Amino acid sequence: MKGVQFLVAFVLLALASKLVSASDPSPLQDFCVAINDTKDGVFVNGKFCKDPKLAKAEDFYLSGLNIPGNTSNQVGSMVTPANVQQIPGLNTLGISLVRIDYAPYGGLNPPHTHPRATEILVVVEGTLYVGFVTSNMDNRLFTKVLHPGDVFVFPEGLIHFQFNIGHTNAVAFAALSSQNPGVITIANAVFGSDPAINPDVLAKAFQLDKNIVNQLQSRFWWDNN
Repeated sequence: MKGVQFLVAFVLLALASKLVSASDPSPLQDFCVAINDTKDGVFVNGKFCKDPKLAKAEDFYLSGLNIPGNTSNQVGSMVTPANVQQIPGLNTLGISLVRIDYAPYGGLNPPHTHPRATEILVVVEGTLYVGFVTSNMDNRLFTKVLHPGDVFVFPEGLIHFQFNIGHTNAVAFAALSSQNPGVITIANAVFGSDPAINPDVLAKAFQLDKNIVNQLQSRFWWDNN
């Protein structure tokens, strides 16, 4: 009898562990096209879904990723997304795409994270210095110089970046393992939050003079707003 009880307890523990570590469940239907109109909609994965009978090809289509993004900005890069906001048919499918353009030497996709997705990037033009940093306590840096046709993976949630070290424009495409991966640009989030983080907190965290923190916050807050 004790053996049976042990076996039942073991099975329940295994099931509980599986539930705790499980990721988003797979869709139980072919698709769930997102809509903004809540009338006659069903709320799934952050979006309301239209009646499948009303879906059309345009729900799964986007044009324009052949058009270069405008890199005339402070960081010299532009990300053009193709996620559930642009392609409603991606809802619940767990995948999205971006095009990234980089200005000649110095174009930067600054350090950032995707809280809900792993990213796989392929360079189609130019030369990029890319990398990611592992979590505490190691904070180990992995970097690589990429050329056209090269591929690099950024694990989910880790801080990563891309920097154009060439003298010409660079272009890359990246796939992400979420229809809505999210993005947190580190500098913008820390120094440009609204409302601002107490400067004393940042001065101690970054071991900086409080006046420097104030300058950074004023600059990034202005950029974000």
